[in-house]
Amino acid sequence: MTTDISSRFTADGLPVLIGSVPLSSHKQALEWILSATPEIPLWPQLPSNPFERMLPQFVEGIPCIVEENPEIANGTIRFDISRAEFEAEMLSFYEDFLAVSDNPDSLFDSRFSVSKQRAAGLYEFVDRLEQMEFAAVKGQITGPFTMLTGIKDENGKAGYFDDTVRDMVIKGIGMKAAWQVKLLSRQNDKPVMLFIDEPALAGLGSSAFIGVTGDEIRDVMNEVAAAIHLVGGLVGIHVCANTDWSTLLSSDIDVLSFDAYGFFDRIAPLKEEVYGYLDRGGIIAWGGVPTSKAEDIEKESTESLVALWEQQMDLFVSQERSKSDLLRQTFITPSCGTGSLTKELAQKVLALTSSVARELRKNYGQA
Repeated sequence: MTTDISSRFTADGLPVLIGSVPLSSHKQALEWILSATPEIPLWPQLPSNPFERMLPQFVEGIPCIVEENPEIANGTIRFDISRAEFEAEMLSFYEDFLAVSDNPDSLFDSRFSVSKQRAAGLYEFVDRLEQMEFAAVKGQITGPFTMLTGIKDENGKAGYFDDTVRDMVIKGIGMKAAWQVKLLSRQNDKPVMLFIDEPALAGLGSSAFIGVTGDEIRDVMNEVAAAIHLVGGLVGIHVCANTDWSTLLSSDIDVLSFDAYGFFDRIAPLKEEVYGYLDRGGIIAWGGVPTSKAEDIEKESTESLVALWEQQMDLFVSQERSKSDLLRQTFITPSCGTGSLTKELAQKVLALTSSVARELRKNYGQA
């Protein structure tokens, strides 16, 4: 079940970003982030860099995954467990996994670390943390389901449907997430949130994922969540389209991040599940600032998006919960990252995220 984190951290309608930014400079991207969300900053991901694409960024040290030409945009990534040396590599992987599970402090020098080549923005961010004041920090990692359905073998079989690959990727992602939490908390005592980015969960129920059940997905997410909780991190999950929200609301996550601008109508009927999640101390990351269509970004304003939040929250107000109560367990976020947008549109998304949060906090007593 969701960990009750209310004694450690309250969302209070603060603004939080998703991660990707349409720039080529990590330093400039970090300046954008710190300007828009200084209370809960995060490290920037730049998808224009081939090493920071969603699948390649977090595959180092997972021996079932093979890359070819990762330094170029059309480099390939697949799984291969037929290599003669794989058995020995797998044994070494599990020995390392057990070692860091028993002693999480050993994560720093383990195969589960992420190199500066793959996450330069993370290292730039860590270097800046000592000079900053903040309420919490946020990191992010590609989710195991997205990784496992994105990597395939030479015959087109997805890694999710191979038991060996599935287990190694889930454990590898979990410990890479734990490493990131340890790194981000090394020089401060503020809460660290680690978001699991799972765009592929939008495909649940499609013909491509026949046989994948909600219970399976919950188990996968809970295993990664357990690794993050092991090192004191808070677990978020971000899905930028529709999915099986009941499964995620009943999992061990602490923050549910969803596209409220485009898909609120899919989560609105789940009032009792949402109430149960909030009662356990869960946080809603309300992705009400649009990112998918340029015309939506251009037409919206602080006032229109504040009104949208108020209209949507009308459905969850009850005798026990006012809008002020709901805002206390809410982050204000974009519906997804801004990495695919123009610089101008991305800047407007960041500015709207900040201003909508500020206005709601002022209106509902959180400022």
